[in-house]
Amino acid sequence: MRIFVTGASGWIGAAVLPDLLAAGHEVVGLARSDSAAAVVDAAGAQVHRGDLNDLDALHAGAARCDGVLHLAFRHEADVLTALEADCRAIEIFGQVLAGSDRPLVIASRLAGLPSGTVTEDDVPNPGSVDGARSRSERAALGLAERGVRSASVRLAPCVHGHGDNGYLPQLVTIARERGASGYVADGAGCWPAVHRLDAARLFRLAMESAPAGSVLHGVAEPGVPTRAIAEAIGRGLGLPPLSVPVDSAREHFGSLADLLSLDRRASSARTRELLDWQPTLAGLVADLDDGHYFRRT
Repeated sequence: MRIFVTGASGWIGAAVLPDLLAAGHEVVGLARSDSAAAVVDAAGAQVHRGDLNDLDALHAGAARCDGVLHLAFRHEADVLTALEADCRAIEIFGQVLAGSDRPLVIASRLAGLPSGTVTEDDVPNPGSVDGARSRSERAALGLAERGVRSASVRLAPCVHGHGDNGYLPQLVTIARERGASGYVADGAGCWPAVHRLDAARLFRLAMESAPAGSVLHGVAEPGVPTRAIAEAIGRGLGLPPLSVPVDSAREHFGSLADLLSLDRRASSARTRELLDWQPTLAGLVADLDDGHYFRRT
């Protein structure tokens, strides 16, 4: 299969490319800059220049391929602007793929979903701030009625691994600055997690065989307690763990306070059964204990 990949040089995309290529697929990667093009080319994929605002480039890239893996999102823009661009891109892909039963797989996230343990059946609340991003998921899944084999992969809040520049490095920096590795209250709140390479394999499996209209959960660990995360960071830095009261969380953690105060768990049982996806890489705490998060660059 020849696959058009947006976000091909990003955190997930750069892991997906070699996985797709190793499985025998051809890959055409969207690149909006010379540096992004270099990453795509170095992986052995074909470079297609353009970005999410270039609708002609999106149309042309999708038209030359057997399916689309949409990983890009305009994180630098405000949420509403980014959502508009995302939905326009999905509509373009739908126009190209309609009536063909070719795949369109998008990256989504576990946001705006009910509390407790969520499953692939749960639907985000579109009225919530986080749930607004479910517009893209709804747009993609709706294309199943137009003859597109569409699927949405909801990624865990913590996608970890070598090269991570997300939440875990931020917590490491805060711990260094504060002289202790903090967690909110009793640290019982949980983060679902998945290793980046396990997530990459899930995207490939979804492209290959996910049925039209599938919701998939990129979750290897249903919920890792934030206290266990803080303790692992403390071990790595040689710092003590610290319980931070709820009313002091924002002062201590800044923008991460709300995320650390959540208790979010997610199941991927249906995803595993449907696609025979079995995560095999290190769990979140084991990945922290490996030490690479604490090496200064």
